[in-house]
Amino acid sequence: MVEATGTTAPAEGTRYKRVLLKVSGEALMGQRDYGLDPEMVNRIANEVKTVIGLGVQVCLVIGGGNIFRGVKGAANGMERASADYIGMLATVMNALSMQSALERMGVSTRVQSAIPMSTVCEPYIRRRAVRHMEKGRVVIFAAGTGNPFFTTDTAAALRASEMGCDGLLKGTQVDGVYTADPKKDPTAEHYERLTYMDVLTKELQVMDASAIALSRENHIPILVFSIHTPGAFAEVMQGRGKYTIITEERE
Repeated sequence: MVEATGTTAPAEGTRYKRVLLKVSGEALMGQRDYGLDPEMVNRIANEVKTVIGLGVQVCLVIGGGNIFRGVKGAANGMERASADYIGMLATVMNALSMQSALERMGVSTRVQSAIPMSTVCEPYIRRRAVRHMEKGRVVIFAAGTGNPFFTTDTAAALRASEMGCDGLLKGTQVDGVYTADPKKDPTAEHYERLTYMDVLTKELQVMDASAIALSRENHIPILVFSIHTPGAFAEVMQGRGKYTIITEERE
């Protein structure tokens, strides 16, 4: 494996130098009902590799809903805190799977967990994570914030803030934010640009309120795009393709 000794400024045409990609656990299922689809994991890993090749520093947060969803577990009678901890462990499993896929492609990758488990991954240390990215490595943040009652969306906004990311990208099932679910309502309209307050006041189901508020406080734009569209991650980095950007003000 060839490891980069440093990441230079992004290639001309890329909009951000350092970004965090948030991927839901469900995105890793592909066409399955649960678990991991190796083909989908490899495709997302290849998308990340392409963006790394553009000179962009990348870190990831991956959900665990394909294995276990804490809220659903709590609804079935399990104590919410216990359910959330199980969900955090599921994110570690997904992170290790993504690390394996990336490293098979020659991309040096580190997994850092908010819940210490030194046998399989590093503990979360902010300075070390920043240094990894400066050396051209991908860092995958696992186990959420390490606390129950917080979603991986909030963990993504927190890590993006701590890493000084220029953008927070959320790879979803559709190519941006719509007025309604476009899979159910063919008349749903696509938003090209929204403000943080638009998302909160219109109760758009982009990310939870704490993630939106944290991104707003730290001036981190949120870009929502389809993780299922081949090449979409790189296109968004270059200001192309179809997506929704959420910022402080409309331009």
